[in-house]
Amino acid sequence: MSTDATLEARLRAVEDRLAIYQIIASHPPAADTGDPDYYRSLFVADATLDLGGGKGAKGAAIGALVEAPEHKAAIAGGLCHFPGLPRVTIDGDRAVATSYLQIITPNRDAAPVEVPGHGATPGFRIHRCGANRWEFARGKDGWKIVKRTLRPLDGSAEARELLQSATAQS
Repeated sequence: MSTDATLEARLRAVEDRLAIYQIIASHPPAADTGDPDYYRSLFVADATLDLGGGKGAKGAAIGALVEAPEHKAAIAGGLCHFPGLPRVTIDGDRAVATSYLQIITPNRDAAPVEVPGHGATPGFRIHRCGANRWEFARGKDGWKIVKRTLRPLDGSAEARELLQSATAQS
């Protein structure tokens, strides 16, 4: 943003960025508690969730993913979505954010490790790391997710291209 922009325009840019950060930061607690209301309130009605490999959902079915028995079992097992700070580019009423996401689970088969003052636990393991691309639109109710694309960081070209698009954004 230009330093020549008005204070009002600069404040709006900060508020927009914070609103988008808040939406992305809400995803892990919503996923890890199976909260479908998050998805119903923060995705547009016809949003797309593309998790790769043919997995994903559209519209109201996005919220249903966290209500699935498999997801509930993962939550009961200690599921943790651990995000990275997103890079956000805003262009008027559209925005794109790129971020990392780790899926962390308890490492129940490992030997406990003692950490002074913190007890002993078998710790956790990183189950999966991925790159997210979040596409947003601002409407009468504020910023909403239009599309979220997640690709595993497994050396694939798709994941690299998703990450490269973040630094190519103006």
